[in-house]
Amino acid sequence: MPLVDPAIATLLDAAAEEFQRELYIRYDPISIPHGFDDPRDQEIIGLFAAILAWGRRDTMLRKLEELCDRMSYRPARFVSDFRPGSHGAALSGFKHRTFQTIDALHLCNNLGIIVRREGSLESLISPSLAASLRDIGPAIETLSTSILTAAPETPHRLRKHLARPSTGGACKRLSMYFRWMARPGPFDLGAWTKVDPSLLVLPLDVHSARQARRFGLLSAAANNWKSALALTKTCRTLRAHDPCVYDFALFGLGAYDVPEELAAMIPPAFATEPTSL
Repeated sequence: MPLVDPAIATLLDAAAEEFQRELYIRYDPISIPHGFDDPRDQEIIGLFAAILAWGRRDTMLRKLEELCDRMSYRPARFVSDFRPGSHGAALSGFKHRTFQTIDALHLCNNLGIIVRREGSLESLISPSLAASLRDIGPAIETLSTSILTAAPETPHRLRKHLARPSTGGACKRLSMYFRWMARPGPFDLGAWTKVDPSLLVLPLDVHSARQARRFGLLSAAANNWKSALALTKTCRTLRAHDPCVYDFALFGLGAYDVPEELAAMIPPAFATEPTSL
């Protein structure tokens, strides 16, 4: 596990404070679940927002707003009541990049089966959390596997939208979803009370991975689940109770215009960004 340069630790703390301000919510897919007050709505539309969080942000946010409209702005009720024969028409023609109408139909159907049986997605994953003292990997595995197997007619294609640690992928969107749901606000939602933020895993996307390597927090070349765990372990040396606070720092430093005061904090040895992952 790499040691964190003290100057970099100071930079990351400052960047985390900057980029988790409410100002940035409007640019983020978390703005969609923030539009709902009921935690039951937040956990359902939040999952859709996380799954669809790729591509141009303006396009993605428009598609999520369209989905909310199709759900009559009651996503928890829409999913709980969902039956393909009577509710499928509301989703007809919906798509975002590779997420097609068929994916929306089966995801809603399977979520409905789970919510009617378990009461909520948090209740579904709670036993997996109780069994793990290390990280949310088992809970992500439970969530994805449960959705994928809730109905026998679920198409294989839905797997590409629901990552699992057992397949080795970074699970960045679901790690982000868990961060949204478990961490307290004002940026995150804090809608789940049974997930200890210390168990969260940093979402390892192209921006955070590049910055993590830039600042010596991650040495592995691959962006996979193993690397996500390694980066999280390093961040726990800085804040054991809340490692995912550094997701704001790493993503923000890579994705947004960096304020001058933050840029001035970057030590000369780390000033040049890597040209590749």
